[in-house]
Amino acid sequence: MYFLRTVLNDSNIIIHPPGFYIIGFETFPFISVYFIFLSFVYVVTVLFNCLVIYVICFNRSLHTPKLLAVVNLAVIDVILNTCTIPSMIKIFLVKDNFIPFNLCMLQMYVYYAFISLESYALAILAYDRLIAICFPLRHNSINTMQSMSWIVGVTWFFGLGVILFTTSLMSRLSFCNSVIVFSYFCDYAPVFRLACNDYSMQWASASFLTILILAVPFTFILLSYVSILATVFMMKSLDSRVKALATCVEHIIVVAVFYIPILTIFCVGFYLGLIDPDQRVLSLSLASCIPPCVNPLIYSLKTKEIKIRVLALLNILVTHLINGPCSMASKVT
Repeated sequence: MYFLRTVLNDSNIIIHPPGFYIIGFETFPFISVYFIFLSFVYVVTVLFNCLVIYVICFNRSLHTPKLLAVVNLAVIDVILNTCTIPSMIKIFLVKDNFIPFNLCMLQMYVYYAFISLESYALAILAYDRLIAICFPLRHNSINTMQSMSWIVGVTWFFGLGVILFTTSLMSRLSFCNSVIVFSYFCDYAPVFRLACNDYSMQWASASFLTILILAVPFTFILLSYVSILATVFMMKSLDSRVKALATCVEHIIVVAVFYIPILTIFCVGFYLGLIDPDQRVLSLSLASCIPPCVNPLIYSLKTKEIKIRVLALLNILVTHLINGPCSMASKVT
């Protein structure tokens, strides 16, 4: 065992261990199958989200407020899964589940920062639908590139700042007993519960964080769709109603995929303690890793403007693959 290091903080000795041991998946049967599945999820996440980012960034005609929000979601999805899945696969392949203390704090910060940004990104997309349907005549004047850039920038500044504060609270805890974290990464609650001094402040910040990064955006999304439904049912034409609602279907699915599992796990598992720890770890890993994988498939790539550009790009690639050998052969002859 490594020697513990001590930090002097407000005249109290704070003991920080060299690191923690992540043991969330050690008791699971068929764990190799699950990690193969996670590898597939990660490849799909990176491939399709990077495709969305590339198509939007390199086509000036796609530089619109809505697609800026879509790019924002795609960037968040890539970073969110990158901060957890590779480390989980590394633990499985190398059989080394030790993570240094500072790296643990960094992973904790990145995970919760981008979970919060994911939540706010879905709320931003709901805002886009709200303005487009409820204020169609003023949509272009209200939802401009400048206003959308400000909204995205504020959510990043707010999300990164709040999580930086809550993560920094972990430095006030002493870990003088167990350093075994029963989760699939350096999770906030499983780590602070290992502390041998009072962690009531960390518990309060975790509760506040759940409300701030999950409940508030989710409430905004619900209220947005209440306003959207009220506007839609006031439309006289049935075709107009169907078209308006059709533009919201993919977003509603993405919202459900993200919020329903994660809110259930946090509320039922974290606060009520009604979920078995093994099931909580597996459920939370799926709830965190699946949305970034399916978001581009369900939402981003279904957007009409992106779909047209992606099909055109694929057509060019296929043409080059087919004509490439032929052109090379003609040059040789």
